[in-house]
Amino acid sequence: MRIGTSPAGVSGYDPAVRRAWAAARGVALTAVIAGGSTALAAAAPTPPGNPDGHVAVPAAARAVDSSHPTRVVGRGTPASCTSKAVVAAVAAGGIITFDCGPDPVTIRMTATAKVRNTSPRVVIDGGGTVALSGGAARRILYMNTCDRRQVWTTSHCDDQATPQLVVQNLTFAAGNATGQRADGGGGGAIFARGGRVRVLDSRFVRNRCDPTGPDVGGAAMRVLDQFRDRPVYIVRSTFGGAPGQGGVCSNGGALSSIGVSWVVLNSLMTHNRAIGRGANPARAGTPGGGSGGAIYTDGNRFTVRIDGSLIRDNTAREGGGAVFFVSNDRTGTMRIERSKLLHNPSAGFETRGLPGIFFLGAARPTVVASTLR
Repeated sequence: MRIGTSPAGVSGYDPAVRRAWAAARGVALTAVIAGGSTALAAAAPTPPGNPDGHVAVPAAARAVDSSHPTRVVGRGTPASCTSKAVVAAVAAGGIITFDCGPDPVTIRMTATAKVRNTSPRVVIDGGGTVALSGGAARRILYMNTCDRRQVWTTSHCDDQATPQLVVQNLTFAAGNATGQRADGGGGGAIFARGGRVRVLDSRFVRNRCDPTGPDVGGAAMRVLDQFRDRPVYIVRSTFGGAPGQGGVCSNGGALSSIGVSWVVLNSLMTHNRAIGRGANPARAGTPGGGSGGAIYTDGNRFTVRIDGSLIRDNTAREGGGAVFFVSNDRTGTMRIERSKLLHNPSAGFETRGLPGIFFLGAARPTVVASTLR
């Protein structure tokens, strides 16, 4: 059985269609990480993302049709779906799906899967039944256009159109980027620099990165240098989702970036934590960090748009229990629409009148049809 998105574009359908599609598969994927081991449990169909989010998804952010893959990981059994096969498929590029049998499967990664910069596009579609686990020991997926080891294709490596990385219908569990500072750090599940990246209909559970430091973050995702400053799209995806399942890092328990714009649509972020101490720049006598329980953004001109999403029960030891946003030259902007940001305590500081948010930018964030409490 080939596991991929079928029929074409099904993840772009409305929630009722997606639920029916998941039910037809007969199983939903829930990653349960405990004591460094990974297990899978069948459950009622619960697609990722905010169940109350119904915002239209623009063409640039939609799923890729994976019904005719370039390459398939596995030969019909769980045993055939190996870390080695995933690493090889990602390095080769193209549209990647999985054939691991009819039941949910976790692939424990023994090495980080790395995108080669010669690949125009890499699409990884888990079909809703595949989890990639870092085993609490390693980063899961890596793309870096400025890494010569992945082939340096241009002298302008920080602003190139490719590779385009698309992740859809996949779970990332127990990724760990602790100590990976040479490339900028962070990104326990996904580190991406350059090209373009978008994530759809995916789950991120119990990922980690360095517990301290003023400029490291993104337990789930760390993104730098997108082509022509175009945004990273996060669509119908879950970060955490239940107590004990959230990401943990010095900053940005879910997402982190420098100078990168984000569009977060119909997504769910809960129980993520920023646990550093001393903020940025670090206070004297502290290691720094602790901001952006769910989202940490820094840089100059960039934007953040949150629409149709629920951000709840995230915490920051310093500022921004939900979102930390600092535009150093005060040109950045933020917009929150049709969303709820609830109970995201900032133990240190936040912007008056914006519960769970610390914001420095061009103007006060635009808040439309949303609840901040």
